[in-house]
Amino acid sequence: MSGLPFPPLFLERLAAIVPPEWFQRTFRALTEPKRVGFRVNRLRADHREVEEALRREGVEFAPVPWLPDAYTAGPEFRSRLVRSPLFATGQICLQNVSSMAAVHVLDPQPDEEVLDLAAAPGGKTLLLAQWMQNRGRIAAVEVIRERLYKMRAVLKTGGAANVQAYWADGRTIGRKTPQRFDRVLLDAPCSGESRFHADAPASFARWSPRKIAECSRKQVGLLGSALAAAKVGGVVLYCTCSFAPEENEAVVDAVLRDWEQAVETEPISLPVENVQPGLACWGERAFHPAVAAAVRILPTPDMDGFFLCRLRKTAPATEVGKHPGRRAHPGPGSRSRQHARPRHHSPQHPGPKRFARRNRPPPDDGGE
Repeated sequence: MSGLPFPPLFLERLAAIVPPEWFQRTFRALTEPKRVGFRVNRLRADHREVEEALRREGVEFAPVPWLPDAYTAGPEFRSRLVRSPLFATGQICLQNVSSMAAVHVLDPQPDEEVLDLAAAPGGKTLLLAQWMQNRGRIAAVEVIRERLYKMRAVLKTGGAANVQAYWADGRTIGRKTPQRFDRVLLDAPCSGESRFHADAPASFARWSPRKIAECSRKQVGLLGSALAAAKVGGVVLYCTCSFAPEENEAVVDAVLRDWEQAVETEPISLPVENVQPGLACWGERAFHPAVAAAVRILPTPDMDGFFLCRLRKTAPATEVGKHPGRRAHPGPGSRSRQHARPRHHSPQHPGPKRFARRNRPPPDDGGE
């Protein structure tokens, strides 16, 4: 551990999170080259045609047995995949297997109405459209304007015809469109710990406990908004690419306690060995027992670390945080309220089916 270039406190925390038998494998995943995940986009291509084309291009790949249309290739093939006409035309998408697993767990169905609450850069949004066979409707929300443009380009290239993209703060959507969506995907903005790599010092250069605390405050607001936007009986999938319990179990714990009998967690089954259940506690804080249904994917050469929690709304509550002043944010040392005031204010909602259409940015011209 001492030879790794990461902040010592990060390594100390990681050692307390990861089971002992996974220590060495986790550290290797943060230091060794990773395999490249990619998938066939069935909105643009058939997997047999893509496999044949990749073989002609000299790409060696292996299917992911439990995930339809998913493959991995050695790191030496990354540049070849990116330069491939298959990538340029949206027939294949580069995406880590853990990210694909999020859509697998949410399991959206054709003709449903689905909300992607922090949608950019759009890879999961496009996969949602594929799973839904371009039927139904997906509302893809992004608060950063430049990322919204890039997401629209990804969706256009990928052939997603059932997606409407909106420029808005996700923390406002539950109030604007309460109890509307069959399923909600929230891949929340986070500290990105599971994507740290020894060969990319920039990936962890800004890491700090303060950043984790800032992220956790926003995440509680986003998850509350996601639950408010879901129908009774609807499913919300909360996920992050962070190891930090403050961004994962503590966020779910805060929402479970605030929403009381209006939400419950559901078990997640993934046919891989590199998973652990949600932690029962962190430091001196004990989490709600239902948090144990969550899973933390531990990093391997094929998969990034990832946290997933599937929640179902069981009662017609629409308040984003029923007890907003009861408790500080889900992390130690906070001096702020549970829900931080948004820095960006989305335009006034003009109707029940549109978030901010009158003031949305103009469409882009597509591209990568």
